[in-house]
Amino acid sequence: MNETLETYRGVVYPWHCDHMGHMNVMWYVGKFDEATWNLFAHLGLTPAFLRDAERGMAAVEQRIAYLKELHAGDTVAIRSGVVAVSAKTIRFFHEMRSGAGDAVAAVTLLTGVHIDTAARKSVPLPEEVAAHALRHVVEYKLPW
Repeated sequence: MNETLETYRGVVYPWHCDHMGHMNVMWYVGKFDEATWNLFAHLGLTPAFLRDAERGMAAVEQRIAYLKELHAGDTVAIRSGVVAVSAKTIRFFHEMRSGAGDAVAAVTLLTGVHIDTAARKSVPLPEEVAAHALRHVVEYKLPW
């Protein structure tokens, strides 16, 4: 089994918290999004490649399980792995852990489609990206 990659480290700020005192769902999604772009860059889908080749990635599905509340001052780390790769898609997950105690706070599963940004349609992943992504496939038990 391959290892997951660390794709994000950060902290929960007071403005990330809602009226109940814990991090609001929009910030979980935001931190997962930052992790996504770090994962894609690691796989070869760098900002320069995407711009120069007129390519992009579009999320077409996302599921999230919120498992533990996070509060202002908590540190978080996200580790990511690839679940599956097809001709045009990458299915991947992010696991967010609280820095204190390393408890899993949230998990998300996403499907991203490689697109031609000029034609606005899906296109095959570059062969080298697909091959790199396949080397990062991880067996992972999702919480649902």
